[in-house]
Amino acid sequence: MSMLEMGYLSFPVLLVLIFLRAPIGLAMMLCGIGGLYLAMGGPTVFLAKLKTETYTTFSSYSLSIIPMFLLMGQFATLSGMSSALFKAAESWLGHRRGGVAMAAVGACAGFGAICGSSLATAATMSRVALPELRRYGYSGGFSTATLAAGGTLGILIPPSVILVIYAILTEQNIAKLFLAAFIPGVLAAIGYMITISIYVRLYPDAAGTREPQPYAERIRALLDVWPVLIVFLVVVGGIYLGWFTPTEGAAVGAAGTGMIALLSGNLNWKVFADSILSTAMSTAMIFFIVLGAGFYNSFLALSQVPQELSSFVVSQGFSPWIVLMLILVFYLIFGCLMDSLSMILLTIPIFFPVISALDFGMTPEHLAIWFGILVLIVVEVGLITPPVGMNLFIINAMDRETPMTSTYKSVLFFVGSDIVRVAILVMFPAITLFLLPA
Repeated sequence: MSMLEMGYLSFPVLLVLIFLRAPIGLAMMLCGIGGLYLAMGGPTVFLAKLKTETYTTFSSYSLSIIPMFLLMGQFATLSGMSSALFKAAESWLGHRRGGVAMAAVGACAGFGAICGSSLATAATMSRVALPELRRYGYSGGFSTATLAAGGTLGILIPPSVILVIYAILTEQNIAKLFLAAFIPGVLAAIGYMITISIYVRLYPDAAGTREPQPYAERIRALLDVWPVLIVFLVVVGGIYLGWFTPTEGAAVGAAGTGMIALLSGNLNWKVFADSILSTAMSTAMIFFIVLGAGFYNSFLALSQVPQELSSFVVSQGFSPWIVLMLILVFYLIFGCLMDSLSMILLTIPIFFPVISALDFGMTPEHLAIWFGILVLIVVEVGLITPPVGMNLFIINAMDRETPMTSTYKSVLFFVGSDIVRVAILVMFPAITLFLLPA
């Protein structure tokens, strides 16, 4: 069997392991190790590769940004920022039709700016917003669908752990990727609010109303969210302006949110230790997937599968836009079955060379950034797409009274909003690239 045939055969083997419920990191590691062992024809060279691959994967200084951003999210949750964000958004939007749901989306967007995780954003904001949504008569399915969709903003609005991984895989500038994700993230939040407005007009009984608050209380609530704004501007602005590297920016953000949590009275030694432990566990999980992907991608590179696939696509004369659409549809479907990090680590080494070989009329850097944002959005849509959207299960577990079918019915409106947004960003790349320097 040739090396290329072994590479192609590894894909069905990997899928079988995943469907047998093997952890994705372990599945990729087993395929990679098995492939490398067979390809190198013996244990001597293979064992040397096992040692060097582990070292080269984790000696990357850029990976240290991940635990810093995760710790930043832990401290942000403890400091009460989620509650302050929701109260501020609710004071300005709550009296409108569907306003409390819009406030939940706005709060998710704000929390995503200091968290960087979809699941953490969805879980944290659900604790704050679900009681209020129920209090004002919002239906269970509509409430859970809104929070599941709002949670996806945590990974799109910078800082984002997934964008960091993408930047490392494709050797792109992290600061520019963060900047490019900002406008699509804002568009996502606006799109969800428009979706809520349409939904409550189609189903008036799905949402109640509340009295408008005095402007003095609105301004007071708005002033309470100043820590979020400062952390976001210092971290993202500081990285882009060159005040510090992305890793230093993540450390500054973690220290800043930790200080805010301490001053708010929510941080003591026990809570601090729990935050460190939770961050370490999340980091270990992510790094294990990264290591598994490293072994598997090394085997794929050795088998020449990405290069052969890229050459085949280019030689067929397919339209670049058709190829892009097929890749995005692939991500949309498989995003329902796999988490976003695993999808990025598994597929980018295969698809990125294909996209890079096609002519979209833009520079290689802009193409890489634009493609990364599109992939991130489509993969995140999978988190709320029935029947296996991970965010849906996270939210539904926090609201056992709501049938999953009700959540499925309501979330389809948000999925439709996401698809429209992806179509707009595909047709007009300048929207994504607008903030980047020429």
